Amino acid sequence: MRTTHPFRRVGLTVAAAAVPLALSAGPAAAQSGISVSTTGSTVSVVTGACTQINGSWGTASLLTGSQANFAQGRQVALSGTTISQSAAWSNVTPATYTVIVVCSNGNTAGTQSVVVAAPSRPTISATASPSRGVMGGLGGASKDYGTLTLTVGGVLVGTGVAATAWFLRRRSKPYRL
Repeated sequence: MRTTHPFRRVGLTVAAAAVPLALSAGPAAAQSGISVSTTGSTVSVVTGACTQINGSWGTASLLTGSQANFAQGRQVALSGTTISQSAAWSNVTPATYTVIVVCSNGNTAGTQSVVVAAPSRPTISATASPSRGVMGGLGGASKDYGTLTLTVGGVLVGTGVAATAWFLRRRSKPYRL
């Protein structure tokens, strides 16, 4: 005898119907109505959802994690055209922020979180060459030595070579001096 599980069939049917709806909804950030970006320590927001009322497009606010409402953040007036309005904050310290845009008619255009990263360490590039070039080879890399210093160095090297030859010859034939 065969038993069926009606709840399992209903669950699969509901799941199959929900997939196209979830795919057609699109990402949540696209529905927020604002676009937030960071460049170094500057945070900027762009929207096209606001209309100008009495010469004002609205305001944007940058909130830290401890700030709860729109009025507590760093507020900047929106500027732009009927197509696009924008605002920016400079010298923002590294942290996670929430950007809220409220149009002049009182409607919220959108809310989005943004992370401002710590600045990377500067890279040092060798673009300028030294005025005298690299001082390698005989004579050292930091100083020009005089004739006396080079003569004494040559004598020491020659003495070392002669002593090495004498030691090796003496070792191979111990009866010789």
